[in-house]
Amino acid sequence: MDWNQAITQFTSYCTIERGLSANTVQNYSMDVQKLVDFLLARSLSPSPLDIEQETLSQFIYELAKQVKPRSQARVLSGLKAFFAYLVFEDYRTDNPTDLIESPKIGRKLPDTLSENEIDALIAAIDLSKPEGHRNKALLETLYGCGLRVSELVALRMSDLYFNEDFIKVTGKGQKQRLVPLSTLTKKYITQYIEEQRVHIPIVPEFSDTLFLNRRGKQLTRAMIFTIIKQLAKKIGMDKKVSPHTFRHSFATHLLQNGADLRAIQQMLGHESITTTEVYVHVDRQHLTEVMEKFHPRG
Repeated sequence: MDWNQAITQFTSYCTIERGLSANTVQNYSMDVQKLVDFLLARSLSPSPLDIEQETLSQFIYELAKQVKPRSQARVLSGLKAFFAYLVFEDYRTDNPTDLIESPKIGRKLPDTLSENEIDALIAAIDLSKPEGHRNKALLETLYGCGLRVSELVALRMSDLYFNEDFIKVTGKGQKQRLVPLSTLTKKYITQYIEEQRVHIPIVPEFSDTLFLNRRGKQLTRAMIFTIIKQLAKKIGMDKKVSPHTFRHSFATHLLQNGADLRAIQQMLGHESITTTEVYVHVDRQHLTEVMEKFHPRG
């Protein structure tokens, strides 16, 4: 088995059997390809079935000179998954990455926006333009429901349960969850559907897709990034803003207003409560108020 065959089979396994997202599968594939490029550049020729830990350690050592610890850890994660697959399929009896430690990267606190900054970005949308109501609806949905950008672009008309005030969201690993829908978010989605979407010549295969571009096809993740960056530039916002900033802000604002961490975990679709706990560290003001209110020395 050569590297190309191994990567092809590995990506198929990740997609079909593990149900991983297209982005995760692509990243895993790129991680392994980085190793292949390293081997080619040094005229090394071990196959995926006989490459040893020493060679992999050398690759990680060289990688550490080029990228930050967080990126290094992500590549190593992809390689661990690749060799775990080879062991699972009995192509190998050992995983050569088992004894390679990930770099210590600490916990990166997410960037957030204040409620006023969220309002300013959304207020900057030009509703006189054909895409105005769509952009307002999608940003209100992004912030009002705390969605990942991949979940936003994949949202369907049939996922809207307006009578029950919920939307059905398909997240990582094709796992589905129900997220509450506020009256305000529902209002802007309805305006978009009735005032703009009905006038778009929709491509049949995207007839159930909620947010469409002017050609009647599903929006791309890159387009959402572009919309947000243009709005930030328009109002002179210096912060680095992305679709995920809206998701982080959603969680932080819920916590600031007294929401239960478990409820936030469910709405975000986090498998582990540990992932959600990062927002406790972000909301320093809330922690100070808790200390002053409940601690004897407060």
